[in-house]
Amino acid sequence: MIRRTITLATTALLLAASAIGQVRQRIDSGWQFVRQDMSNAWEVFRPVQPGKPESVPLWQSVSLPHCYNADDGVEPRANYYQGAAWYRTYLTISNPYPDGHTLLEFEGAGQKTEVYADTIKVGAHIGGYDRWTVDITRFGNGRLPIAVRCDNSRDVEMIPSDLSDFCLYGGIYRHVSLLYMPNRYIEDVRIDVSGNTVTIAPEHRLNVEIIDPNGKRVYSGDNRKPITIANPALWDVDTPRLYTARITYGEQLIVKRFGLRTFEFREHGPFYLNGRRLLLKGTHRHEDHAGVGAAMTDSQTRREMQQIKDMGANFIRLGHYQQSDLVLELCDSLGLLVWEEIPWCRGGAGGDRYQQQAHRMLTNMINQHRHHPSVILWGLGNENDWPGDFSTKVDTLAIRRLMTSLNGLAHRLDPLRMTTIRRCEFCADIVDVYSPSIWAGWYSRRYTDYREMEQSAIRRYPRFFHAEWGGDSHAGRHAEGGFDIEAGDRNGDWSESYIVRLFDWHLKEQSLMDSLTGSAFWTFKDFCTPLRPDNPIPYVNQKGVCQRDGTPKESYYVVQSYWSGKPMLHIYGHSWPIRWGSEGEEKEILVYSNEPEVELFVNGRSYGKKLRSITDYPAQGFHWRVRLVEGANIVRAVSATLVDEITCEYQTARWGTPAQIRLSCDNNFVTVQICDEKGIPCLDSDHWIEFSLIGEGRLHQNLGTATGSSRIQAANGRASIRLDAWGEYAVAAKCYVSGKTLMSIKKKSEQ
Repeated sequence: MIRRTITLATTALLLAASAIGQVRQRIDSGWQFVRQDMSNAWEVFRPVQPGKPESVPLWQSVSLPHCYNADDGVEPRANYYQGAAWYRTYLTISNPYPDGHTLLEFEGAGQKTEVYADTIKVGAHIGGYDRWTVDITRFGNGRLPIAVRCDNSRDVEMIPSDLSDFCLYGGIYRHVSLLYMPNRYIEDVRIDVSGNTVTIAPEHRLNVEIIDPNGKRVYSGDNRKPITIANPALWDVDTPRLYTARITYGEQLIVKRFGLRTFEFREHGPFYLNGRRLLLKGTHRHEDHAGVGAAMTDSQTRREMQQIKDMGANFIRLGHYQQSDLVLELCDSLGLLVWEEIPWCRGGAGGDRYQQQAHRMLTNMINQHRHHPSVILWGLGNENDWPGDFSTKVDTLAIRRLMTSLNGLAHRLDPLRMTTIRRCEFCADIVDVYSPSIWAGWYSRRYTDYREMEQSAIRRYPRFFHAEWGGDSHAGRHAEGGFDIEAGDRNGDWSESYIVRLFDWHLKEQSLMDSLTGSAFWTFKDFCTPLRPDNPIPYVNQKGVCQRDGTPKESYYVVQSYWSGKPMLHIYGHSWPIRWGSEGEEKEILVYSNEPEVELFVNGRSYGKKLRSITDYPAQGFHWRVRLVEGANIVRAVSATLVDEITCEYQTARWGTPAQIRLSCDNNFVTVQICDEKGIPCLDSDHWIEFSLIGEGRLHQNLGTATGSSRIQAANGRASIRLDAWGEYAVAAKCYVSGKTLMSIKKKSEQ
């Protein structure tokens, strides 16, 4: 039997054709793109005649992955483009297999896609996040024009909903590959692992070779019976040991990696991996990055996943959609347990087309990623109690019906894993593991109420996991004092000073709760969202412990100090150039470290050594009260093996109403400081600042970062943007204060 689609686990760019095998070739280069709709595929390839109207539109050369909202997703003055765009290329087909099959494999394209060979429509797909293929065998070998139409237009009858708090990107934002397959091949090979027993696609007769993590062959034979592996090397978050299955079907070779492990969510109790209690320490990830949107490069993805592991995490929720094979492979190899979910996020229950898509996306996600040992939870939805796209009233019965159907489908497809959702109370009884909404200190109550809220949930839900906690922070914004936990918290305070204390408290409490399965803070990186135009960085959800380009905020090091086993030491305040207060006033210095002992020096004077103690809040005991001097202060922290040092100014002069802005350029950065009429920096100002440039240069804008936005709220009266200049230029900054516009202009000659 010949199957016309294929799913492979290999990530090689090119596998040489051989007696047993197939050829995979990425086709990331040689593409052209236009961000508008065309009337048909013939118009895409219509011959260009110079000087004729038929010559427009103008196509631009691009490489894949490519996202056509990479720039405008965080454009502060306009909505991001939601509509059709076209890609085109010419392929040279050379299939080495007699009577073989030629396929195009798309790892992800958003959100609706049509594929044309010459002018013939050869395939279409709805959904931006699962892998799919198109058969172009009938066109034979030779040169073949390929056109791809992507469309992320608003459509209430598809998921994800436009009510989702993330950007529904458009484009071919994951890799495309050309596959040459032999005449007879199978669509996929299913690998299921239970204990030390491996079942491999019993519906097909296959030859199987299994290689253990040390490279030793432990099985060679067929797949007619489940395969038992004696003395298995277990996959674990600390030692992610992976087996390799080499599976042949005629001339076809499929290579997949898998792991052996057990897990358990005990009722009203903790989580166990391979029989030992493990506190799940997690975060969340969107496929989103400054400058590229969803079209992250492989190196960017690898760096981000390594940052997550280096932080000390052992768990990740892939929100809110199926992510690339590379992400799952990295979770397997790094030791990150996974909650992966379909993008049924808000929106309601929809009609038949909507619900069929939900079922199809769940089926594809499970079938394509079930062999990954990192995956323990299949997510069926997120915030499905939200008022939807079809009515202001939540249709609880329709949502329960769809949720029940999806839950049954997940268990039929994969009876070895558990199902989960976050925040839909009237569906909590349907899934295996439930996560209610608990945002202590941000959206509700005080962060000191966290333990009470958490333990109440542990008692209420048979299997509970805490997904999403934390709060927003504007990188570079800090606050002095006002954090007396007995006096109450400062919900909505966007300073890094507040958020590190919120994180600190949560992490302390989590480490002391014996019955907690674990948690995942929201989220690892800031990301683009159309729902937040008025945030300090417009259209950016700023709850990340890293900025949108991966630059760590102060909160990253708080997490690392609790979770990481690798020695670390970090003085709070690397992004805080000027502190303020009265002369002689004591100021708190925090040091985040997992070292057993730290000594603090300020301006060369020792303020003593302190021992690490989880219960000594804040900073696990590494907190000192010191007196800073007017002007520059050198703060130095020393442990047995590590040293960290910062220099900060201390300002005692009191400022008045903002009356002027001072503009400077240094080391390719343009910086604005808001001052009063006497020139004293206004260190509590959060007024809006806009940058512009005339001349031979470029501002790094629309990146959604603290130094990559042309419109941004000040952080302690300051804002910066990166500038590349190659000739004469003039840079300007505007600040809006109480209906007045403050402006400053600098020319290159004045720098």
